[in-house]
Amino acid sequence: MTVTAPRPTPQRSAGSRAGDLLSRVFGGGSATVFALLIVVFAAIFIVNPSFAEPPSLMAFLKQAAPLMILAIGQYFVIVSGEFDLSVGSLVGAQVVIAAALIDGEEGRTVPVILLMVGFGILVGLVNGLITTLLKVQSFITTLGMMLVLYGAIRLWTGGAPTGALSEAFRQPGRGGIDMAVVRQLPWALMILVGVVIVAVAVMRSSYGRTLVATGDNERAAGFSGVRVWRVRTLAFVVSSVLATLAAILIGGYAGVTAQVGQGLEFTAITAVVLGGVVLGGGRGSVVAAMAGALTLEALFVLFNQLSMPSTIRPAVQGVIIIAAVAYAARERARPRHHQEVPSQPQPNEA
Repeated sequence: MTVTAPRPTPQRSAGSRAGDLLSRVFGGGSATVFALLIVVFAAIFIVNPSFAEPPSLMAFLKQAAPLMILAIGQYFVIVSGEFDLSVGSLVGAQVVIAAALIDGEEGRTVPVILLMVGFGILVGLVNGLITTLLKVQSFITTLGMMLVLYGAIRLWTGGAPTGALSEAFRQPGRGGIDMAVVRQLPWALMILVGVVIVAVAVMRSSYGRTLVATGDNERAAGFSGVRVWRVRTLAFVVSSVLATLAAILIGGYAGVTAQVGQGLEFTAITAVVLGGVVLGGGRGSVVAAMAGALTLEALFVLFNQLSMPSTIRPAVQGVIIIAAVAYAARERARPRHHQEVPSQPQPNEA
């Protein structure tokens, strides 16, 4: 009788355990970020029970709406396999441009908003075409655009922006519809809901599926007839237009300064990767990206409730981005198993 000795249980390395942790956090799909959102909100309610009151929640959502819109725009770019570091500077530039051109005149509000949208489209086109046609990495392209926008605004204003935003311009970010229970239903929240509906519809369309396929495997998408340059350029345009919309909402409560959007590009990227969108493209949900932004805003509120210093914000964002990059690198290093395509039977020769 032969006795088989039991096989020893293999010891898992610290690197393997860390990799599994990254997979659970960033590879868990939408469920992870929504679970984290519930935990953060529960902590806020424990620390400050009055935060659970409808007026407080509406005020929080009004404040979070611009970042959530920025995250949706950043999602389109990241899921396609690129980055957009210019959105923060674009927000600041748009607020300064609007204040200088409107200068408190209510009648100039609509024409200036249309001009802002056109400028946002132009910035997105430049970012997209340089990245796709000139083959410059999007990190470099949008970093350069960020510096160009900051420099141009400083040159134009001499470092001291002038003018004033009209009350009509500030209404979308500041006002709302008076209601009994919530006190006020913010315009910003209604605009956000509209953006989410459109974004979900776009991602379920043929363009959305093509965008994800491009981020997953650019070469395969090109071989299947996809015009990759067009798909990605449109993603940059979407990002810039939504950054313009975020600038309009931020203008409702922020001062007129070029620094109003400083750092928003990294906050938006952090929100997107917190929502489970993989850096490098090809995987992620637009709703989860939006939830990542809401979770990040709630986390900052919790820090504030706990009287933690505001300097902890960039540290937290840095940790999240580094962990997301590590997870993306781990996923790229993992071998993929492709199914073999059966060969077509050859017709019999005559």
